[in-house]
Amino acid sequence: MSLFTIFLIAIGLSMDSLAVSISGGMCLKRFSWHKAWKMATFMGVFQGGMTWLGWLLGYRFSAYITHFDHWIAFVLLGYLGGKMVYESFKEEEAPVLSFSNKTLLTLGIATSIDALAVGISMAFLQTDILLSACLIASTTFVLSFAGVGGGFHFGKIQKLNAELAGGVILIAIGIKILVEHMWM
Repeated sequence: MSLFTIFLIAIGLSMDSLAVSISGGMCLKRFSWHKAWKMATFMGVFQGGMTWLGWLLGYRFSAYITHFDHWIAFVLLGYLGGKMVYESFKEEEAPVLSFSNKTLLTLGIATSIDALAVGISMAFLQTDILLSACLIASTTFVLSFAGVGGGFHFGKIQKLNAELAGGVILIAIGIKILVEHMWM
């Protein structure tokens, strides 16, 4: 597999992480380099790590994983998105997407399940997994970091309920993953 092909795969895999990062940035009251770095690190590590894990699992377990991976992503993103939508109608000031390790862990898993399947396919193609996983992780990191910043600036638009918009985005990503795997 060529480096260019791996880079295109990295961009494709990182789109869900980018959307989640934009959603997270929209929930920030004040931009935080630390939170942007933290989210980007979680997203990048999970995308690269799940690719590597998928490669390790190889074709032996692929039949089991592909039957339910989309449901896991759908449930995790739907839960977090639903919680954000619900909380957006409360009078509290604290955003649901708290950038806590627990939240970022859940988002990292939910957005990287496709990377597991890609890793399995890379095992079939005998692709250099170290190069692939590092490129996927670094591409996801860069796009997620930029996504937090872009989401923060977008979320500052007057009268925009950023938490509601962020929750809807997470639910939409979960539905997209479910639909792609069930009907495509």
